[in-house]
Amino acid sequence: MVIITFLIDSIDFEYKRIIKKSTQEIKTRKLSDNIFGGEYHSTFKGRGMTFSEVRPYQFGDDIRMIDWNVTARYNEPFVKVFEEERELTLMLMVDVSGSELFGTQQQFKSEIITEIAATLAFSALQNNDKTGLILFSDQIELFIPPKKGKSHVLRIIRELIEFEPKSFKTNIGEALQFLSRVMKKKAIVFMLSDFIDKGYEKPIQIAAKKHDITGIRIYDQKETELPNLGYIMVKDAETGGLMRVNTASSAVRKEYAQQYRETVSYFEGLWQKSGAGVVNCRNDESYTQKLLGYFKKR
Repeated sequence: MVIITFLIDSIDFEYKRIIKKSTQEIKTRKLSDNIFGGEYHSTFKGRGMTFSEVRPYQFGDDIRMIDWNVTARYNEPFVKVFEEERELTLMLMVDVSGSELFGTQQQFKSEIITEIAATLAFSALQNNDKTGLILFSDQIELFIPPKKGKSHVLRIIRELIEFEPKSFKTNIGEALQFLSRVMKKKAIVFMLSDFIDKGYEKPIQIAAKKHDITGIRIYDQKETELPNLGYIMVKDAETGGLMRVNTASSAVRKEYAQQYRETVSYFEGLWQKSGAGVVNCRNDESYTQKLLGYFKKR
């Protein structure tokens, strides 16, 4: 699918300055605001359970907790005992492919993604949770293992702002497979992307079984349909390919809109069917309200 975008060859100094300014505002605003952090922690607190021990079955115990191997060995029922994990692990998965460098409103999609990731990282810091980062395109661009601490979170923010990817393409399946390989324990995972990709059914099913995962789709209103501008030259933001498109053709505009809707439906349907969460946020909307609403519904 061809993505309409500006001909962006590099991120200039002004663009970096804008992101840094936005991130600094988030840092001061969100660190002093416990509401968002509280919602984040109350939503996911207790989702992670670790095995503690086995003990003899007692009347009223959930039969689903019976350890059949131990029960067979001792010829009497034993149940598994789990303890709530007080400490959460947040893993941020951020799409750094070329299609994120698009925006017709006040900000590019990539800027909104950076702000949301920073907000979540600071929320985890407030609650003394571990935070990790995966930057991906069609390959794993950067992996920062989860750790605690302010300096660690600030490093993550710095990478979100300054990192320059080697590739502009997208492979969500590869990113999810990498997540399943490196994260052995259950984590709270947020993937931030425009999700313009398909063919990753198995990886999301595996990841969603193991982790509490949410996909946050960032999009621009103008990319949902083609404007009627006659013949225009468009550039695929991920492959660099150029194409001459007759946007005056209603059939062309209809086909583009249909392909876009199918891509969105694929993302929403697959993630929800796999048991993962879904958040859709336009780049001119309040992502804070979107996330707060999502947390409260869970």
